[in-house]
Amino acid sequence: MDPVFVGIVEKSTEKGCEMVKDYVKDMRSLIGTRPFIIAGSTILLQNPEGKILFQFRSDTKEWGLPGGAMEPGESFFETAERELHEETGLVALKYLHLGTLSGKDLYFQYPNGDEVYNIIGVFLASNIDGTLKINDAESLRLCYFSYEDLPEKVDERARLILETYRSSL
Repeated sequence: MDPVFVGIVEKSTEKGCEMVKDYVKDMRSLIGTRPFIIAGSTILLQNPEGKILFQFRSDTKEWGLPGGAMEPGESFFETAERELHEETGLVALKYLHLGTLSGKDLYFQYPNGDEVYNIIGVFLASNIDGTLKINDAESLRLCYFSYEDLPEKVDERARLILETYRSSL
């Protein structure tokens, strides 16, 4: 059984079990666009000025927070670590697990009709290394915004996460 990460988590150098790629795609081939309960992680990352990192998503054309779906065998922490690097090119040496969100407020329908109910582990990342860059087709832009000056088109899940954990930033 994977450990539950509460508090500050130091970056692991162990890879753990082999990850199964394209899990969501494989499940969608079986269930179509019907609602699907999916676990994942979201990462809150601030620059030295206290601004929060956002990604402008290619699928929804909205600003969201870095993160994504858990692959089979991953923990929430491992998902956060992988997604941060995949989407931003950055590596965090410390993660603080702020909490886990779920429920009807995290229902989402993608533009292609896919429906999901999200279970999201939320992490505050620190001790950042690397160069900010787009590594995949999910992001069109990466930008930092202050909480007081967020762009208009912010994904509702990102808004909920920010409202829930604003005091932790």
